[in-house]
Amino acid sequence: MVKTIGSRLIDYIESMKKYSKELKESLIARMLPPGEVSIPDLEKETGISRNTLYCWRIKHRNTTGNATGKHCAANSLSSEDKFSIVVETAGLNEVELSQYCRKKGIYPGQIASWRTSCRQANVRPGAKVNQKKVRNQAKEIKDLKKELHYKEKALAETAALLVLKKKVHILLGEPEDDESTTRNGK
Repeated sequence: MVKTIGSRLIDYIESMKKYSKELKESLIARMLPPGEVSIPDLEKETGISRNTLYCWRIKHRNTTGNATGKHCAANSLSSEDKFSIVVETAGLNEVELSQYCRKKGIYPGQIASWRTSCRQANVRPGAKVNQKKVRNQAKEIKDLKKELHYKEKALAETAALLVLKKKVHILLGEPEDDESTTRNGK
């Protein structure tokens, strides 16, 4: 979308306005997970241009080093910390989980992936081998299907050639070959 000079000027003037720190922080918090109100919706609600809102969010992410700006980045958590978070959040409903995530500065999706990792950590090694075996068998099946398809095409082509050969012999009035004449004679 091409912006006119007038709309760029309005955006620039608006970005020069002074907004209170509390307003900026509250709007930034609403733009970030887990609530994540869309910037166009915030623009309609507040009258602040979307460029300004995007700028605030980018500056916030650059200064905090993570998407939420809360306590610690999820990447710095140890395996033990992640496991304890999974245990703590096991009985929480969606609203409680969202509140917990806001407080800790993590995403609900991260907790879900940690939960999956915890479940898979207790899977027997034989089950992992079976997955490898299944993948190998699936590949072998795919290769065999491809080979079967190739052979079916070759067989169809051979049958078509035989039919054409018979038609040519019939049109020319020639005997087809020795075997067919001996069979017809019996």
